[in-house]
Order: sequence, then structure tokens, then C-alpha cells
Amino acid sequence: MSNTQVLPLLDTAESDGAAPCCPPLTERPFTAEEAERAARMFKALGDPVPLRLFAAVASHESGEACVCDISDVGVSQPTVSHHLKKLREAGLLTSERRGTWVYYRVEPSVLAAMGKLLTIAPAAA
Repeated sequence: MSNTQVLPLLDTAESDGAAPCCPPLTERPFTAEEAERAARMFKALGDPVPLRLFAAVASHESGEACVCDISDVGVSQPTVSHHLKKLREAGLLTSERRGTWVYYRVEPSVLAAMGKLLTIAPAAA
């Protein structure tokens, strides 16, 4: 029995390359699905510890960070692992195991999508 799973491709043809999430808040009301997706992202970042972890990964020099480089946030290692798992489940981080360490990365499209969500659209002329 195989553990492989076919994942759908994302359309990256948008001009800014952002992963589909939600329209800017000022564009139109969210659909139920868009609101659910945005709420998962904000909920995952709604505490100082995961927000610090997310920022540590996003700002890391190489664009990815080993868990050993970002775990000094004032909580125990199991708590760090819990928050990193929640950030992954919310679609904010991806991870890759290399030997005994796990490396985390923020996809540029995630940051772009979050920025687009909070962008105020210019007023129509």
C-alpha cells in the first residue's frame, strides 16, 4: 500500500505570484472558505511565541531555519514543536527533515498573500 498523495497544483499566474488566499479586505466580503483560511493563518500567529518563531524563520539569512536555530524563544522544546506544527497546519511554514534536524521555510507566496490580504485597494477614480 502506497503512502503517496497527489496534490493539486496552485495557479501561480497571478501578477505577484502570491498563493491564492483571500482578496484584500476592502475588495469584497470573504466567502466562508476564504474566511476560514484567513482565520487559520491569523489564529496561528495570534500568540507571541508562534509569531516570534514565524518571524525567526522568515527573517533567517538563508530563507530557511533549522529548528536548532530558532528554538530560543523562552519556552520548552515540546512547546516550540507544538507551535511549529500549528504554523505548518495553517499553511504558513513548510518543513523538511535532514538527518536529525528539521528545517523550516516560509514560502514567499505566503508572505505575498498575507500582504495582499491586508492591502488597502486604491479608491476608484
